[in-house]
Amino acid sequence: MSSDEGPSSLSEVTKTSKDSLEEIKTSISNYKMKHKQLILDQQELAACRDDQLDMTAKCKQRSKKLTQDLNEVYCSNEEQIGKEKAKVIEMKEKENELMEEIRRVQDALKMEEVNNDHLQQQANLFTAVPERPVVFTGATGLLADAFDMKPRVVYPMEGGTVLVTFEEEVVANKILDIKKHRVALGSDCSIVVEARPVQLMLPRLVEIDTEVSPRHVLISNLPDMDTDTLLSKLEIHFSKKKHGGGEVDTCELLPDSRNVVIAFVEKHIARRLTDKEHHEVSLPQKKHKVRVTPFLNGKITNLETKMTVCPRTVQLTGIPNVMERDVMQDLLEIHFQKSINGGGEVEHFLYNPLGRHTSAVFGGADFKED
Repeated sequence: MSSDEGPSSLSEVTKTSKDSLEEIKTSISNYKMKHKQLILDQQELAACRDDQLDMTAKCKQRSKKLTQDLNEVYCSNEEQIGKEKAKVIEMKEKENELMEEIRRVQDALKMEEVNNDHLQQQANLFTAVPERPVVFTGATGLLADAFDMKPRVVYPMEGGTVLVTFEEEVVANKILDIKKHRVALGSDCSIVVEARPVQLMLPRLVEIDTEVSPRHVLISNLPDMDTDTLLSKLEIHFSKKKHGGGEVDTCELLPDSRNVVIAFVEKHIARRLTDKEHHEVSLPQKKHKVRVTPFLNGKITNLETKMTVCPRTVQLTGIPNVMERDVMQDLLEIHFQKSINGGGEVEHFLYNPLGRHTSAVFGGADFKED
């Protein structure tokens, strides 16, 4: 390096150093500004971070609260659902009970309809009973669900026995108290008979279900004529289809009422005849209008019996067959009419010898409960 170049070079170096220093200062200033900006950014980020943390905490707290509320709502809903399910089960049970009640009511209604039809049929029958003149001779009183009937008992007698009815109960009791009675049949002949009470089994209560027979009819308003001829004419008339009849199974006369019961082979014929009710039947010499009404079949559904004692009637047993029936009856009756023998006035006396079959009929209210 020459001496000429020394000062200029130093100047250049000095200038260069100054430029570098300025650049460094500028750079430092820039970096300071950047640092300051970074600090501001950091502070802003820290503030944002704190806001985010605060928001996160609040969200967590809110989430926790919502979770708790959801759990409470879930539990409440579960409890409500359980209650609703219980209500549904209860309602189904009530529905089943109501359906069962409806079924029972429907069954009862059907039974009532059947009973109503039956009662209507019975009512129609009672309005169509045979006409019979009735004269009222009693006194009026309150209606009742039951009525009394006087018994009529057929009592089969054993052979070698007597039934004697005294006018007074005290006489019958005296005969029973003595029990053994010696009856003279002649000067050197006598028999010993034993007195026993007469016990009868009578109905205390009788319940009967009745229904209209589908094959039978009751014919009334009949003329007084020969029975066989009447039955023959009725059977011929009601066996013809042109008269509404059909094949006849039986044709019988009821002796107590003089009405006739006809039974048909087929069921529908009886209803057809009773619907018409009045029929003209050709009888000898003239036509006669008869009345055809339904016929009732009865079935005993309840029967209660009681033992009764005839208070004025005594049975005498052990009577041998040693003489004529009339003679023996006269001797026995005379014996028990005498007060010396413990007897009294006789109202009825019936003797049935050995080997004979006789029945006595007891009627009226002359019974007392044993």
